[in-house]
Amino acid sequence: MYTLAVRRDFIARHFLIGGDWGPENLPNSHHYLLELQLSGPVLDQHGYLVDLVEVERLLDRTLARYRDQLLNDLPEFAGLNPSLEHFARILCTTLNDHLPALNLSTVRVVLWENPNAWAAYQIERPLSG
Repeated sequence: MYTLAVRRDFIARHFLIGGDWGPENLPNSHHYLLELQLSGPVLDQHGYLVDLVEVERLLDRTLARYRDQLLNDLPEFAGLNPSLEHFARILCTTLNDHLPALNLSTVRVVLWENPNAWAAYQIERPLSG
């Protein structure tokens, strides 16, 4: 199994709802680090799992939506606590929906909120023919 990973960092804001989490209940910023991990059993005709340039372009476009934004105001967080876990799932699902590579079996996002805390979400993809 081959795995390729790409990282990006960005800052976004949020506030937690539904409980008493002290300062996290007020708008605050996090310097997030996202690692996108892509896995698959075979390489393409060029010896690549995926086109790294295209993956980086997709990642940059996706993160531009969240960079310097208040997550609570975005429609994908409507009715949700903008937790690290929900954010990791939203990012993973969004990226997976735009990855055309048919040889990918796993798309995983690891999202760090600070140097000590992260959440991950993984999607298993059926391989095509």
